[in-house]
Formats: sequence, structure tokens, C-alpha cells
Amino acid sequence: MITEVVEKFYTVLQDVAREAYVMSLKDIPPDVRRALKAAIERESEPRAAQIMRTMLDAAELGDKNMMVCQDTGIPIYWLRIGTGAHVDGARIKQEIEAGTRRATLETPFRSSIVHPITRKNRQDSTGEDIPVLHMDFTAGADYLDLLMMPKGSGSENWSFLKMLLPADGEPGIRDFILRCVADAGGKACPPLVVGVGLGGSSDQCVALAKEATARPVGQRHPDPKVAAFEEDMLARINKLGIGPQGLGGDTTALDVHIERAWTHNSMNPVAVNMQCWRGERRAARIHYDDLHVDWSYSW
Repeated sequence: MITEVVEKFYTVLQDVAREAYVMSLKDIPPDVRRALKAAIERESEPRAAQIMRTMLDAAELGDKNMMVCQDTGIPIYWLRIGTGAHVDGARIKQEIEAGTRRATLETPFRSSIVHPITRKNRQDSTGEDIPVLHMDFTAGADYLDLLMMPKGSGSENWSFLKMLLPADGEPGIRDFILRCVADAGGKACPPLVVGVGLGGSSDQCVALAKEATARPVGQRHPDPKVAAFEEDMLARINKLGIGPQGLGGDTTALDVHIERAWTHNSMNPVAVNMQCWRGERRAARIHYDDLHVDWSYSW
């Protein structure tokens, strides 16, 4: 009986992985749509406002079962596994990969995943260590939380890491973030959600920046000092004048999100990861007891 329940869980997990990938490409999150509408109301440049109205039109086409963008990205899944159930990590990886493959072949949509040297494409959005999995654990929880985030090359190509010195302090962090956004210009498909990672090790810092882009637009970090830093950077970035699609305007970023970890006393790592205007992501919570899937869950 226990084996039967566990097998059903893995079946549900594969289905959720599949559905989350497809939905992330078609259903632009409501917080992103609200942010675009608010930006249009504030925008002083008519051309920029028209570009953002076109973006909202594209989101509505997604509601009619169309891909909002042809770039289906690198499939990235973030998992928080409750300790209330005994599950096999290797099996979880297997089911996520199977769900990714099914999403690509059954929808169908374009696969962008290739071998780094031969550039061979399996045409199913999978490859060695793809999809990308980030796993963490929730003590005492009787559910598994899943976040699917496809990262297209437009935004992902504009990713940055710099190992600043502690003496560089907040001014150095601000200058680095602004230079990253300025260098990306219109190539990362603004208006952006700018994710910033602070602290940790180099690899951890980059992962923090990427996870930061998944936070709903308008939601501030719980640490008041970090939240104030986010708001300050948003104002500074929007003064750059890059604007939607790099064609000028008041709205270069919809938001700036920061995640941080403690770090070594002689290090000051900073990473920046861009998310394009679509803010593609989809989250779900799978309850172990009755295998109910809650699609209203927000990461």
C-alpha cells in the first residue's frame, strides 16, 4: 500500500513538472501584468508606453493557448521537499526530467538545449544535467513545493558575477548593479526584473540572484535594510533611460529583488541575473497525504 502511494506521488510529480513548464510559457504571472499596466500609467514616453501595451497584448495571446515567446529557455526547477515524507531524490530528478521531455514533445514546442561543444540538440529540452534542479528541504512539512522557471538566452546571457572587496561596501555594490543593467541595455528584453545575489560563495551568489527574479513583482524582502536597498536600486536603474526593449523611456525595470547569504569576512560577492519582461514562472504545491496539487501556491 505504501509503495502504491509513493508511486502515485511520482506520477503526480511528473505531471506537475510537465504542466508547470507549459503553463510558464503561456500564462504570464498576474503580478507582472499588473506591473506593466502600472508602468504604462507612469510612462512619459509614448513609444515606451505603446511597447508595453504590445507586451500585454502578447500576454493575452498566451491566454489563448499560444507561446508568448518562441524561446522556451533552459528549464530550471526549484524544489522544497518536506521532511514529512520519505522520497527518493534520484527518482525525483528522473520524474522532473521525464516531465520536461513530455512538455516539449506533447505540446509541442521548440527545444533549445544543445551539447556545449557539438551543439547536438535532442529536441526534448533535456541533456546532461538539464533540466537544472535546485533542492532544499522544509522541516516537518507534508508537501513538496515546486517552482518552474524557464530562462531564455536573451536575459540569461546577461548574467554577471563580481567578487568585490569588503571595502567596496554599498557604493561598490550599487555601481556594479548599474553597470550590469547598462551593459545589458535592450538585449535582455526590458523592462526587467533585476535579480541580485549578495554574499555566500561565488556559485551560491549566482543562484541567489536567479532565485530573486522569481519573487512576485512588488514584493519586498522581509529585511527592511534589504528592502530599502531594492527600492533605491529600482529608482536608480529607471533613471538610466534604457526603457522597454532599449528604445528609451522611464521603465527599464519593473522591480529589483535581492536575496542574500552570509559570507566570508574577506569576501563581498555580488551577482546580477536578469529576467525579461515576461517574468515566466509557475509554482505548485503537492500535498503528500492526498496528492492534491495546489496551483494557487506562490513560491
